Amino acid sequence: MFKHDIIDGANRLSSWSLHHGHGDCCQWDGVVCDNVTAHVLELHLANPRPLLDDYGSDAENEAMERSKLRGKINPSLLKLTHLSYLNLSQNGFGGIPIPDFIGSIESLRHFDLSKAGFGGLVPNQLGNLSSLEYLNLRADIEDNLYVTDLQWLSGLSLIEHLDLSDVDLAQASNWLQLLNTLPFLKILYLSGCQLPQVPPPIHLNLSSLAILDLSLNDIENSMGGSIFHGLVNMTSLKHLDLSNNLFNSSIPESLYSLDSLQFLNLGSNKLRGKLSSAIGNMISAIDLDLSDNELEGPVPITMGNLCNLKSIVFSELNLYQDVSTILAVLSGCVSNQLDKLDLSGCHLSGQLTNQLRNFKSLKELHLSRNSVSGPIPISIVELSSLRVLELDQNQLKGQLPCSIGKLTNLEILDISTNLLEGVVSETHIGNLPKLKVFQASKNSFVLRVSPDWIPPFELELLGLRSWNVGSMFPLWLHSQKHLRNLDISGSRITDSIPGWLWNFSSPFQYLNLSHNQIHGQIPGIPWAMSVDSVVDLSFNLLSGPLPQISPNVFFLDMSNNNLSGSLSPLLCYKTMGTVILNLGENFLSGGIPDCWLNWQNLHVIKLSNNRLNGSIPSSMETLQSIVSLHLQKNHPSGEIPLSLNNCTDLILLDAGENELHGNIPRWIGDGLRKLVVLSLRSNKFSGYIPDELCAIGSLQVLDLADNNLIGSIPRCVSKFRAMAKFNGSMGTAISYVIGAGTFVATIVMKGQMLEYSTNLNLVRSIDLSNNKLSGEIPVEVTSLFELQALNLSHNLLCGTIPDRIGELRSLESVDFSVNKLSGSIPESMSYLTFLSHLNLSFNNFSGVIPLSTQLQSFDSSCYAGNQLCGFPVPNMCPDNGTIHGVGHGGGNGNENETDWFWSGLVVRFVIGFWSVFGPLMFDKR
Repeated sequence: MFKHDIIDGANRLSSWSLHHGHGDCCQWDGVVCDNVTAHVLELHLANPRPLLDDYGSDAENEAMERSKLRGKINPSLLKLTHLSYLNLSQNGFGGIPIPDFIGSIESLRHFDLSKAGFGGLVPNQLGNLSSLEYLNLRADIEDNLYVTDLQWLSGLSLIEHLDLSDVDLAQASNWLQLLNTLPFLKILYLSGCQLPQVPPPIHLNLSSLAILDLSLNDIENSMGGSIFHGLVNMTSLKHLDLSNNLFNSSIPESLYSLDSLQFLNLGSNKLRGKLSSAIGNMISAIDLDLSDNELEGPVPITMGNLCNLKSIVFSELNLYQDVSTILAVLSGCVSNQLDKLDLSGCHLSGQLTNQLRNFKSLKELHLSRNSVSGPIPISIVELSSLRVLELDQNQLKGQLPCSIGKLTNLEILDISTNLLEGVVSETHIGNLPKLKVFQASKNSFVLRVSPDWIPPFELELLGLRSWNVGSMFPLWLHSQKHLRNLDISGSRITDSIPGWLWNFSSPFQYLNLSHNQIHGQIPGIPWAMSVDSVVDLSFNLLSGPLPQISPNVFFLDMSNNNLSGSLSPLLCYKTMGTVILNLGENFLSGGIPDCWLNWQNLHVIKLSNNRLNGSIPSSMETLQSIVSLHLQKNHPSGEIPLSLNNCTDLILLDAGENELHGNIPRWIGDGLRKLVVLSLRSNKFSGYIPDELCAIGSLQVLDLADNNLIGSIPRCVSKFRAMAKFNGSMGTAISYVIGAGTFVATIVMKGQMLEYSTNLNLVRSIDLSNNKLSGEIPVEVTSLFELQALNLSHNLLCGTIPDRIGELRSLESVDFSVNKLSGSIPESMSYLTFLSHLNLSFNNFSGVIPLSTQLQSFDSSCYAGNQLCGFPVPNMCPDNGTIHGVGHGGGNGNENETDWFWSGLVVRFVIGFWSVFGPLMFDKR
């Protein structure tokens, strides 16, 4: 009856049959009976296939999914009145609730539903299982398994092992009170439970606990302090995990007095203060993780007393120490036992020395993201047990020692992003049979192996970016049938793409061939690509038509090649799962096809710098997820279609340098309220700038230059909130665009066309130049305090520069040239201390140029075509000028003015320099 309601995709319960000699249920798979009475005592129905790590193949993951039992649990289990053990873990019951009737199987002592796919409210009836000693309801977050009241726990008076990890306990405010009523509790896992804060005083009465895991709960310091205090009474505690919370105090000294503690994880909090020498009191410590905190070094000498240590994870701490000093501290009895040492991102300096030979038991050494310099020592060969060696992102120099090729147990080797150089041959990597990951990108290596070399290893990840691998694709790659991640970008390949590149047993998850001189056509990218895969073929010499690609490709970049022809073979072929598509900087031609219904997942499209024409198709309205659209530098004509109004998540819209015409649509302001960058420059737009654009409060870059716009600048520009006040939250909105890597915003700043990517969120710019705008510069512009560039040149603007323009202290570039502006230059412009580009030429300005370090530093051409006087223009001001220190009469005045300027410049520089760098002399952080 139980089997009848189960969906068994892998036929795991095939032996559960009354026919063909299977009549004795005690012989069925997963069933354990009493040897005397034959009563069914145990049901072992956990998924026999273990959860795989990130390197599991698609086939292995599919087999694991297939072996999951699904369906529902039949109440017939109630007939098994002697059932004491029930394990249904690691199955896939699809979010159905845990059956209430389970609470009536009173004989249960061991109940395991961990990661079995049950969801909804945990039934209170579980509290009736008074004989229960083991309960594991560990969930997956997507299961949405939750508890509103833990009162039922009080009925489990014999419970010894309780695991509710990733069960939502946010509403169970009585969680701690009820845990204190379980006298035999020895093992408690409450990781990721969204535990509600319990106001002090907090009393922990869990003296019998051996394992306590409260990780991933955002526990704040107010409650955390009481938890730390309560730990003192847990004299049997061997395993403590408080990682991924919000503790921001120092580590209490009392914690180090728990001399029975073997496993301590306080990682990913905000703990501060210096590492205490009291850490040396943890004489039983085996595994110590204090990573990703604000703790400061040095590593205490007393750590050398912890002779049982097998794992030290101190990554992302502020140690600021010489790496050899730390190795010296640990070189005593610690080095004899140590399996893992992780000091990544700890601000370490110095060089690796022969001290390494003391750590002969070491299996993992992580020193990434430091400033370790010098060569890799030859003595590293003595770490014969080493499986993981990560030295990436340092300043290591010299050649790769041949001795590294004798580390025959090595599985992961990462030496990327260093200053290493020289030849790498079979001697270095030809005797590493267990190697799975070899990351050596961003060094100056030359690969020199024989053409017929077949490596002894089967790599899964390979990174040789910036190497010289030779002009041809390395033939030995053909033997790497399980390769999933391959980066040979910038490696001087001038070959065509070989057909065998797509024939690996495991489909690619990541393939980067960019920045080479690969030529020829792109073969079709096979359907066997992994789900969410990345393909980067940019910056090559690839030619011919666009290929057909796998719908599994998440990121596709074929920009900066010589590809030609229509977009249709790619866009109109199949329904795609692609999220980021970059076809920019090619020779693609023809119209933009009306096939966007096939590309519903697209977030980023870049078609810029091609030869596309025709109108923008209305089917683009179906791109509901689009956040970044680049169409600049093509030849599309017509108006911007109203259908784009449905793309309400757009953050970046660049349709500049095309042949679009008509009025700038009012609906852009009404519908595209999330825009951060709007560029319509160099088109044929006419009419007025619509006031509706001011409704886009998130706008940071507005570029309408080089059109035929008329009328005045809208006074509502003060509503551009992102230009008025820096709001860091907008960084999350635009970070997705930046995260695309190759996608940038092209912005005219300081008279130059510049590309911004990672720093795009810091840019604030308005460019309305080369139009026919008239009227005055609205004073409301002076409320945009974060504005960095303002270009209103080549218009018909009149009136004066607003007096308060000096309040825009972030301005770096101002261009008001070739207008009909008049009056004097406001004195407040002397406050613009960041100004590095200024053009006020060819207006009707008059009077004295205000004195300031900035305004006098520009070339006189910036002020040409006006009636201005004073340095740097050659016109001297009249004797009744208002500038102090200007000489009267003869050629002396200009000379004195120049002397005054340069002496003032020196004084200001000295004051400014030391006001910034002085404090840095005394504060190393």
